[in-house]
Amino acid sequence: MPNPRLAGRYAKSLLDLAIEKGQLDAVYNDMLLLQGLIRNSKELANLLKSPIINPDKKDKILDAITAGKVATITSTFIKLLIAKSREAYFAEIVHAFIDQYKEYKGIQTVKLTTAVPVSEELKKAIVDKISADKNLKSIELVTAVDEKLIGGFVLEIGDEMVDGSIAFDLKNIKKQFQNNDFIYKIR
Repeated sequence: MPNPRLAGRYAKSLLDLAIEKGQLDAVYNDMLLLQGLIRNSKELANLLKSPIINPDKKDKILDAITAGKVATITSTFIKLLIAKSREAYFAEIVHAFIDQYKEYKGIQTVKLTTAVPVSEELKKAIVDKISADKNLKSIELVTAVDEKLIGGFVLEIGDEMVDGSIAFDLKNIKKQFQNNDFIYKIR
């Protein structure tokens, strides 16, 4: 069961500690690594959520996975989560930390979905245009390919979405024909 308040509190505590110790970027990189490990391994995700597996065993497994790969702060934080029986929320805490880090650093995530992969020059042009129009300092561009768009793009900036895809236009045309917007209504 998701618990965003709990995840937010633990993430904030880790963020504050990392800032205080001057290791914010190191901890952020650790969180990116851990997020990738959890995403790519269903076994690890199930291990963290399992109430059957002994916490000591979880600690040893996570220690073996992260040994030499994460900072001491991150390793100690993982041990704290296991000691407090919060490891089931680990993936959520990692996600909350990444979001809080981006907010702290003023990084805006922009998602661009296109029907075909876009070139690096086009990505740079899009980032430059968004930076100028929205007055943003730092932009992280996430790209995705969805052939269902047929052509065009979908751009998501925070809670705003610009749908310039052919699939969207075709849906609008279909609605117009279903409503008979092109036929004069006779009474």
